[in-house]
Amino acid sequence: MLAVVESAAIFGVDAYGVRAEVNVSGTVPSFTIVGLPDAAVQESRERVRAAIRNSGLRFPYEKRIIVNLAPADIRKAGPAFDLPIAIGLLVATEQLAPEQLLETVFIGELGLDGAVRPVSGILPLALWARQSGRKRLIVPEANTREAAIVGEVDVFGVTSLAQVLEILNEPEFFVPVREDPQKILAHRASSDVDFSDVKGQAQVKRALEVAAAGGHNVLLLGSPGAGKTMLARRLPTILPALSVEEALEVTKLYSVSGKLASGAALVTERPFRSPHHTISNAGLTGGGSIPRPGEVSLAHFGVLFLDELPEFNRDVLEVMRQPLEDGHVTIARAAASLTYPARFTLVAAMNPCPCGFFGDSVRACSCSQQTVAKYLSRVSGPLLDRIDIHIEVPRLHHDELTAPPAGETSAAIRARVERARETQRQRFAQEKVSAWSPCSSVFCNAHMSSRQLQRHCTMEPEAKSLLSAAITAMQLSARAYDRILKVARTIADLVDSESIGVAHIAEAVQYRTLDRKFWR
Repeated sequence: MLAVVESAAIFGVDAYGVRAEVNVSGTVPSFTIVGLPDAAVQESRERVRAAIRNSGLRFPYEKRIIVNLAPADIRKAGPAFDLPIAIGLLVATEQLAPEQLLETVFIGELGLDGAVRPVSGILPLALWARQSGRKRLIVPEANTREAAIVGEVDVFGVTSLAQVLEILNEPEFFVPVREDPQKILAHRASSDVDFSDVKGQAQVKRALEVAAAGGHNVLLLGSPGAGKTMLARRLPTILPALSVEEALEVTKLYSVSGKLASGAALVTERPFRSPHHTISNAGLTGGGSIPRPGEVSLAHFGVLFLDELPEFNRDVLEVMRQPLEDGHVTIARAAASLTYPARFTLVAAMNPCPCGFFGDSVRACSCSQQTVAKYLSRVSGPLLDRIDIHIEVPRLHHDELTAPPAGETSAAIRARVERARETQRQRFAQEKVSAWSPCSSVFCNAHMSSRQLQRHCTMEPEAKSLLSAAITAMQLSARAYDRILKVARTIADLVDSESIGVAHIAEAVQYRTLDRKFWR
């Protein structure tokens, strides 16, 4: 007898439907899985056989079993097909009726005792089930909240194969799980760090406020112990809360990567990723034998912090140029090409030289001029050009260190950032930059195109003259011109100014002078 069971699989960060076709016939015992299964899928034969037997059900040992995972031209990976294969065998051996499976999708790994174990990537699978019009989704209990967040599909969490049969035989006795993403996001967790902890550094805090308000990239340069890492780690505390659409897209990335906390429904805080400088190209931008999102994608809609920037392999830094510009990463392989979103705010920190004290007001630098130049050259000009704000973090004086913290709280700064972001959301409400991502809208100034710059960045005559003089004097590139204009637009938004004035341009230009001081 032939049975067909609906399931789904991951491709990149999205899902596609998979039909587990199970045929039981003949008298020569065998168990074959076809449809480009990987080793984990092939091993499901043993898991399914033991799970059915240990659940008190009948396994057709004397029959020839063929399982086809369609479409057959796409490689299937992972243990999530265990449950649909087992259900297909039960239907094919007439232990379940085919009509009990109508409009139902099954996903889950089986233990030898019949337990249903969690798998990664449930959220995109649930989104596919909703988009394809399926009515019921049966998943491992630990994945229930994650699947239920999509709505419009009845989600049932199960702990065992026997419980799956109970739901199929007596569905009226089970209530589907519901989750409201708005309620989950409304409870913003309190952070254990705050900008009020930072002593001094008023200019740097102002630069980070501008960066948060417009989504701009930042380079922090200063002596060891000046507070670069401390300031960077507090940037997420002044970013606005995730919207539902943003949270869903970030959660998809964490779900596919297997990094979503067990039992969690959504990623509720903007990501903060801080990879070590020994990271590889694939670790940073994604890839591998089984492609997975890299750190730039895991920082999507959040912050990617690269501490000790020159210590990173130069090739690793250079592959980051494309996602900084485009907001996504495309990984091309012979079999397929995958695209991962990567709209993040880059915060980089570095010392001015190997010893760390070049230009320090207290300690003398022990490096030669050639050593300093070689150290700084590890960060290329094209990468620096893609960083909107360059700011020096000076050493604190003794009286600043001993004085109690007296700065603004993160909540006060975040209120101004949210007002500026709301202005930008209204400005870009109907504008899209690409069709591949549901969250591809331009939502902050850093992502404006050249045409949008012309439309939304109206400068006063004096401001235009100042910017022209700065571009000529500093020999800035066309990209630097655009980025100065974007930063100036953000500074104007922070004070609710329709046009860009001289003060806004002056502050934006000031944030581009540091590379001229050190790299020349």
